[in-house]
Amino acid sequence: MNVDAQKRAAAARAVEFVRPGMRIGLGTGSTAKYFVEQIGERVRSGLKIVAVPTSEATLADAQRCGIELTTLDETPELDLTVDGADEIGPDLSLIKGGGGALLREKIVATASARLIVIADRSKLVATLGRFPLPIEVVPFGLAATERAIQRAISAVQQPGPLTLRRRKDGHPFVTDGGHWILDAALDRVDEPPALAHALSGVAGVVEHGLFVGLAHMAIIGGRDGVEIVDGVGISS
Repeated sequence: MNVDAQKRAAAARAVEFVRPGMRIGLGTGSTAKYFVEQIGERVRSGLKIVAVPTSEATLADAQRCGIELTTLDETPELDLTVDGADEIGPDLSLIKGGGGALLREKIVATASARLIVIADRSKLVATLGRFPLPIEVVPFGLAATERAIQRAISAVQQPGPLTLRRRKDGHPFVTDGGHWILDAALDRVDEPPALAHALSGVAGVVEHGLFVGLAHMAIIGGRDGVEIVDGVGISS
């Protein structure tokens, strides 16, 4: 299977965990988009669920697919969230935020009884960090926040360059929450919990892309089929 087929297969397997009446969190990104489309097909065939999207892009996709939507204000507890990831570690620690939706993704994941991550095989890594770590920040005082972030990282591990994410036109990328994103090129993250804790204490940091202790299962699409990762091992 090519990469798109791997993503589609992982999404299809995740659909099997959805039951009638569930309150579902809908993730953001290319793999999560396949899940939204496949859930939409089930909804058109009679499946009754309500869902909370994690981004404006996913909101538009879900509406197009005819999925009934709610909000966390109306439905503060969810049964299941299915989302993608940029990297998945052996213990199911994640790096997320390549698409810029990390804040809403983490809020929705935290409100869920269960988080299932879906991805192609390339996202499964031995050590997190090759993918730049997104850090969502407020625009005010950016230079001071950057310095504080570097100090926080240095207290835990070797730091790396911080790059302000920009759009194609050169302007800063703006998240759905109106914030900016700094991408930290760290190469490796040996202690995700420690780094997550350090970054959470920086004034000006709204959220970071380390998702630690949130995922319950990863469904990985590979060339030879779909694998399940539960933090203990891999099974077919």
